[in-house]
Amino acid sequence: MNEQTFMKLMQLLPKSALSSAVGVATRLPAPAPLHRAAIRAFARAYKVDVEEAEHGLEHYPTFAEFFTRGLKEGMRPIDPGERVVVSPVDGAVSQVGYCEHGRMLQAKGIHYTVEELLGDAEAARPFHGGAWTTIYLSPRDYHRIHAPLAGRITGYSYIPGEFWPVNVASVKYKEALFCVNERLVTYLDTVAGRCAVVKVGATCVSRIKAAYDEITTHTGQPGKVHRYESPFEVAKGGELGRFEMGSTVILLFEPQRVKWDESLQPEAVVRMGRRIGEIP
Repeated sequence: MNEQTFMKLMQLLPKSALSSAVGVATRLPAPAPLHRAAIRAFARAYKVDVEEAEHGLEHYPTFAEFFTRGLKEGMRPIDPGERVVVSPVDGAVSQVGYCEHGRMLQAKGIHYTVEELLGDAEAARPFHGGAWTTIYLSPRDYHRIHAPLAGRITGYSYIPGEFWPVNVASVKYKEALFCVNERLVTYLDTVAGRCAVVKVGATCVSRIKAAYDEITTHTGQPGKVHRYESPFEVAKGGELGRFEMGSTVILLFEPQRVKWDESLQPEAVVRMGRRIGEIP
C-alpha cells in the first residue's frame, strides 16, 4: 500500500473508537498461556529486548502491563551533570532545531506553531526561539517518559484530540499532525528555565498516564489546564508518565538556554538518560 492510499484509508477509519477498543483489549485479563503467547509473539515481531524488562514475562497479567513495563535497575543510567540535558525517552529523533518565529518543523514543507502544539498562546510564548526536538517511540521501545533535567513540575495541560498514526506517512502528509492529535503536556521549571514535555497520542495509543498525578487521557474527560500551587520536585530521569502503546514526545526549552549536541540529528537513536544537549 502506498502512502497516499494509506492516508485516505486513515481518513475513513474511526481512529478514536479503534484506539479505545485496542486499549480495552490490552487491559483485559486473559488465560496465562494465551497472554504469554501474545506477548512473546509481539516481542519477536518487534524485536523487543525482554532481558531489559523489570520482571519475567510470566509476571505481566495483561498486555498493557507488559507494554508499560519498567526496566531492571541500572538499565538506563542517567548521565550526570546539572547542566547536561538527557533524553526523556527511548526512541529515534524525527526532527530537531530551534523554534524560529514560534514555528517548528514536522517534515519537509510542513511546519506548525508552538501555540498550536500547546493549545495556549500564553503558555507558548516563553518557548519562541528555544531548542526543541521530536522523538518517535516505536512499538519495541521502552514506553515511560522521564524528566530531561532536575526541577519542579509546575502544572500540566490535557488537550483532547484525534488519533492519527504518527508513522512516516502521517508525518509527511498530515498537516499539523502533532497539533490535532491528543496531547498531555507536562510543564517543568528547571535549571534551564521553563521546559515543556509534550506527550502525543496516536492510533491505538489508548491512553497516556501521568506519574505525578491522577491523570489518564482518553477516558471521556474534557480538556484541562492545571497549575500546582506547590510544585512537585523531580530528579533528572524521574518518571513523568507512560504511553499505553507507542507514540511521540516533543521537548521544548526557552531560548538560549539549551544547545543540542551535534549528534542529535534526524534518525539518530536516543536512549532515556543519555546526554542529548547542554546548558551553555
